[in-house]
Amino acid sequence: MNPRRKIIALGADHGGFELKSSLIVRLRLAGHEVEDVGTSSREAADYPDFARAVAEAVSEGRADVGIMIDGAGIGSCMVANKVPGVRAALAYDLSSAKNSREHNDANVLTLGAGLIGKGLAEQIIDVWLATECSEPRHLNRVAMFADPVSQPVAQLRVTPNPEETGEMHLSDQDIDRVVTRLHEILGPMTSTEPSGPSIGENPEAAREFVRLGASGLTTVVAAEQPGSIPGDLARYIDHTLLKPNATEEQVRDLCAEAREYNFRSVCVNPTWVPLAAELLHGSEVLTCTVVGFPLGANEPEIKAMESRRAIRNGAREIDMVINIGALKSGDDARVLRDIRAVVEDCVDGNAVCKVILETALLTDEEKRRASEHARTARAHFVKTSTGFSTGGATVSDVALMADVVRGAGMEVKASGGISSYDDARAMIEAGATRLGASASIRIVQEAKSTSVST
Repeated sequence: MNPRRKIIALGADHGGFELKSSLIVRLRLAGHEVEDVGTSSREAADYPDFARAVAEAVSEGRADVGIMIDGAGIGSCMVANKVPGVRAALAYDLSSAKNSREHNDANVLTLGAGLIGKGLAEQIIDVWLATECSEPRHLNRVAMFADPVSQPVAQLRVTPNPEETGEMHLSDQDIDRVVTRLHEILGPMTSTEPSGPSIGENPEAAREFVRLGASGLTTVVAAEQPGSIPGDLARYIDHTLLKPNATEEQVRDLCAEAREYNFRSVCVNPTWVPLAAELLHGSEVLTCTVVGFPLGANEPEIKAMESRRAIRNGAREIDMVINIGALKSGDDARVLRDIRAVVEDCVDGNAVCKVILETALLTDEEKRRASEHARTARAHFVKTSTGFSTGGATVSDVALMADVVRGAGMEVKASGGISSYDDARAMIEAGATRLGASASIRIVQEAKSTSVST
């Protein structure tokens, strides 16, 4: 239990009376002060009366937090959330209990005595009381829960869902923020002359436009140069070391090389993320790691947990492996849920999500379906391979994936077997905007020597 003593308002209807009675004893033995608001017997009672009493105790400051128990916990949650200042959450397992506090700063917990047993209820309460909401991004969102009646009218803007209307609706403030960000990226621009760099000349700016929400980009690169090799080739490369026997010394060397050549990121196994993030701090090189690697056969919840931990440790990019077996079994709903679980945590943590398909194991039809699921889940990239299967990236696979995600603001990462400048060139010409390679230095050096010779 949380060692910090709390004043807890505890209520129940007749369905939760027995559980409430046992919890009162347990909570008091743990050092908490408990205000029992009823009910006091197993006789039929209306849960809204007691749910409101719990919520009002919290709202009025007589209790730090409240716990309400009825048959399912749903109705009590609805009632409690009608009381100003109350953030009630229904929890049915340890994950939902922790999330309701960590992400939503819930101050009232509702439980369903008909759905969970005494042992699980006790564990849920322990986790709920021990968890705090401290991350600034979560606290900012909690502040947005305030009663809209008390907010200025200007803040009450209803934005239609772009997926339903096909349009993007921006307020004047939104537009001002976008324009300001574009000026930061590209520098001042005028309508009469292209004084700033073009998208074609500045691929990094193109990526920023995509991150701002653009679904299509116009370039002034000559039409006869599609797929031209960028001058900043190193910024297209994730400098990679994913061998299971990689040592700390090798990871340190990898990061030093990445800083020297200014690669886009280093991609390492999760255990090395804190070290890589520390070594790359202050540079333009990002820390990338892998999730569900290399088989992709973990549960979605485990992949999401891996992602959250990696992001907290300093990862800014997550390369996750899809559930290949589910895809080949035709269980598309599971595949989509698998991808979406990681994407949501990446978006929440301001990280990029790349979805590894493991194309060597898939038919063309399966590659298309997997790419479509990544697109639906709003991933940032689709990626060809882990590098640990029967084959790596191929030009045809990159072209196929690029075709599926084109127009969605997504990119394609080619990985596995890219060991030369010619390999890199072929992948970029096919539509790749990122390369995963362990031969990164050789590729860049070959690119420079080719440029000099021509």
